[in-house]
Amino acid sequence: MEPDASPDANAHHGPHKPALEKVFGYQGDNMNLPVRDLAEALPFYESVLGFRVTSRTDTPHKSAVLARDDVQMQLAENGGDPSQDGCAFHVKGLESLFAEFNANGLGKKISTFDVEQHGGVGWNVFYVVAPDGLCYWFGERQ
Repeated sequence: MEPDASPDANAHHGPHKPALEKVFGYQGDNMNLPVRDLAEALPFYESVLGFRVTSRTDTPHKSAVLARDDVQMQLAENGGDPSQDGCAFHVKGLESLFAEFNANGLGKKISTFDVEQHGGVGWNVFYVVAPDGLCYWFGERQ
């Protein structure tokens, strides 16, 4: 058996499929992220960021729940300002995730990841601003 062929190979860090492990909304609610036009916003999340729509509703306003890996978030036409909101994602495999997003058409060029300190912990990070104005922080513990 090859070294990476064991059933628990994904439990180890390494060049495996990147994963979003946790999500935190900047305004405290990743399940109520404002967008002006849901139908216009969704293709970016599906084709570039790799989310899938798990449910949609038109009441009390148009909204969709998106999922990827271990996280969910909801986009909603709720009248809020997208430029003032977004999410932070804890990631496993940051470099692979960035490469995946660019292969999907993100078109973001960086030479190195930023390093930020949060709660005494170092994080390698990059940001993505979606076409709808929402900003996303993707970070992996150093």
